[in-house]
Amino acid sequence: MARGRIAAYRSRVRSELVAAFEEDHPPEDVAGSFALGVFITALPTLGTGLLVFVALVALVDRISKLALFASVAVLNPAVKWGVYAASFSLGTGLLGPPPGATPSTLSLSAGPEIVVRLLVGNLILAAVFTVIGYVVVLRLVTTFRARDIDVGVLPERDGN
Repeated sequence: MARGRIAAYRSRVRSELVAAFEEDHPPEDVAGSFALGVFITALPTLGTGLLVFVALVALVDRISKLALFASVAVLNPAVKWGVYAASFSLGTGLLGPPPGATPSTLSLSAGPEIVVRLLVGNLILAAVFTVIGYVVVLRLVTTFRARDIDVGVLPERDGN
């Protein structure tokens, strides 16, 4: 069952990226749109990221809508909890543990000290994910278009 969900998820990401690769936008715009989407999606926007996406699409002609929205498939809600945990760990590593906090009090309502650590770590991880996303998608789009192939850049797997 989990294997089927993973295969369906991989297929969805693949098809969205291929559609973005085939757009008329220059490779740098596709990669930049994806990277921007990754940055916004990685942040704890509490659902407002979609509104930011809609505003960006309406205001910026160079945005690749498909690439921007494909980033949501990569950093989906299930993945974001791991990002938040890593963000808090990174923030705590950089700023030290929150004073007086115990593992049972680690929630956003536990105080500004916890939120600061989460946001500091999250901004760093979002920036790293953004750079990686840009470089990877730029290479994939460039390779995809140079080879003029249908979907060979992202091969299907047989489930093994």
